Amino acid sequence: MNTDRDAASDNSDLTDLRLLHLADSALPIGALAHSFGLESLVAVGLLTTGNLEEFLRGWLSEAGMLEAVFCSEAFRIPKADLTRARERWAEINALLSARKLARESRQGSLTLGRNFLFTAMALAEIPLLGEIVATPERESNWRRTDAHYCLAFGIVAGMLGFDGHRTVLTFLHQSVASMISGCQRLLALGQTEAARILWNLKSLIVEAVERSAACSCDDVCSFTPLLDWGGAEHPALSTRLFIS
Repeated sequence: MNTDRDAASDNSDLTDLRLLHLADSALPIGALAHSFGLESLVAVGLLTTGNLEEFLRGWLSEAGMLEAVFCSEAFRIPKADLTRARERWAEINALLSARKLARESRQGSLTLGRNFLFTAMALAEIPLLGEIVATPERESNWRRTDAHYCLAFGIVAGMLGFDGHRTVLTFLHQSVASMISGCQRLLALGQTEAARILWNLKSLIVEAVERSAACSCDDVCSFTPLLDWGGAEHPALSTRLFIS
């Protein structure tokens, strides 16, 4: 009986389950309260059940790839020494903030990121995480630090020893699934159609992650004028289901 192989398999299975847990929509970080501009697009008729899949395909090629690149960069941060890790963490958060033009969407990403870090530290022992993500002026309360959601997911996965490719793949899949879930509350989108759309997009999620591996945070770009407009217009909606 090959006990070493069995032990390795058990460890891999446990790691995969923990990664799926961190990407679960039921994780208490407040993700269900954010549409990141989708609500505005639905309100003016720019996003409908009929064009949702096409819209998400475009999102994956632009914003999705951007998030994948930054998630991957955050995943690599724990490999650096503490000083450089803290510097790089601050750098990539600033870079990503500059690429999220709408205040509501930017703040939503930061809120989810902070909540994710807090939840992850409640679930697992990650001794150095607080030291890396804390900024000098916020040493006493690192939970107020800038932490975009994709970066928080990446750095936690890196510190827990998950596989980098699976981490980014799982994060991007969860992001698309979350957007579709939000649209189920905004549109006449049934469960079967929602499931069909997510099924059809899986190959594009893989493609986006593979393309992101050839980019860095300094050269990746994303052009999403509709989403930026939707995020900026969201506070002006007469009725709102989502925070952003």
